[in-house]
Amino acid sequence: MNRYCFTLQLRPESVPEYTERHTAVWPEMLEALKANGWNNYSLHIRDDGLIVGYVESPDLGASQKAMSSTEVNARWQAEMAPFFTDLGSATPDEGFVLLSELFHLESQMGIES
Repeated sequence: MNRYCFTLQLRPESVPEYTERHTAVWPEMLEALKANGWNNYSLHIRDDGLIVGYVESPDLGASQKAMSSTEVNARWQAEMAPFFTDLGSATPDEGFVLLSELFHLESQMGIES
């Protein structure tokens, strides 16, 4: 399983509503994420709207492609897109900035995770 981390930037005034929307993500969206390889997925937010996401997946590109073919994802991305800055014509799930892993404790210790 590979670990991925990414960032996105919310418009600061969108933070309260975006946060509220994530307290009750649609059950069919949750099921689609899990079914399409999004494991141990979490989002973290800073007060200014910086989102840091973490997900484990065998292949993030394949997981993104699988999600892009679902109707629920199209609806979710359309509803979430207005909250973000700097997406251009991308949807939030396509427009995030992927970060490179720099350090992983278990890897350095020779522990398989």
